[in-house]
Amino acid sequence: MPSNRSVSDAPITQFINCRILRDHRLQREDLWVREGRILDPEKLFFDEQGYADKRVDCEGSIIAPGFIDVQINGGFGIDFSQASDDVSAGVSFVAKKILEHGVTSFCPTLVTSPPAVYHKVLPQVKVHGGGPHGAGVLGENRCVRPPPEDELQSFPELVLTRSSICGPFGAGGWSGSQSVVRELCQRSITCHSVANLSQAEDAVQTGASFITHLFNAMLPFHHRDPGIVGLLTSDQVPAGRTVYYGMIADGIHTNPAALRIAHRAHPSGLVLVTDAIAAMGLPPGRHTLGQQVIEIQGLHAYVAGTKTLSGSIATMDMCVRHFKQASGCSVEEALEAASLHPAQLLGLGHRKGNLDYGSDADLVLLDDALDVKATYISGEEVWRKGP
Repeated sequence: MPSNRSVSDAPITQFINCRILRDHRLQREDLWVREGRILDPEKLFFDEQGYADKRVDCEGSIIAPGFIDVQINGGFGIDFSQASDDVSAGVSFVAKKILEHGVTSFCPTLVTSPPAVYHKVLPQVKVHGGGPHGAGVLGENRCVRPPPEDELQSFPELVLTRSSICGPFGAGGWSGSQSVVRELCQRSITCHSVANLSQAEDAVQTGASFITHLFNAMLPFHHRDPGIVGLLTSDQVPAGRTVYYGMIADGIHTNPAALRIAHRAHPSGLVLVTDAIAAMGLPPGRHTLGQQVIEIQGLHAYVAGTKTLSGSIATMDMCVRHFKQASGCSVEEALEAASLHPAQLLGLGHRKGNLDYGSDADLVLLDDALDVKATYISGEEVWRKGP
């Protein structure tokens, strides 16, 4: 066996015949992985042919960072907002299933629920890394605490996140105060909002950094008060800060023209989210979302008996493909909206959402149509499309 390793005896995997997403563009070069991290081959001593314990022929595939879904309510028959004695089993089931859609990390989302649901569900959602068992759950439970019980009904969504992420605030007509926004940020709580632009700018000044699914469940854009949408071009955002915004690019929640407007106004802040519910991956019919009954008609998820949308049944790879087609963005931009931007939002851009040297080797292999061919976590294959 060659003895030309300079740092470690751990095995090296070399991905060949691929185009990798690095520095915001697809580049034809090999990707090297060791001990679950992206390796800089120039720091090693190689023989004339180079050395790797294993070579993976990608057959011309695109290699992108694994997708990160920061807003997913469930899927495949599992509703994260349904209290049970084994919530973790449901989260694990979804974590396994979303591997085939290129998702390597996610944040389970709880929708508006009675206080008892939060107290029963949240302690069972454990933060862990991904692997063959499924995508990793991001967040730290010690940082995710429900607000006092008498306030819970004011906060329509709790998202488990690693760092202090808070959407511009408010629900049911409540616009919030700076002290409440500050508390929400400290508790890593994101919520729907009916704030106007001035209120939203105040929230950003206080620490808010994420808009929950732009255009949906918020005041509509108006030329005299653009509402939260105005944050995308606001001059009141502190220097050096990025306001991120989620987009449900499922072809249902947002008109392609609105998607294009948002992307062209603030491309670096766009974060693709599925907002998927238990019905994702299931046939049409009736399903649950927290305390609501949801009826699936085609690609629409309605509150039963109404035409009110409630979550989506889209997978993340579907959202990536639709976003590219509808917005006219580049392949690179579409992929970064599902990987780099959510990682930056969560404060994880130093190790996830990119293929920089030293980053986690969470990878998704895609063809030119952006269909997922294989998913890797820490450099190990965890799912591959069958023949």
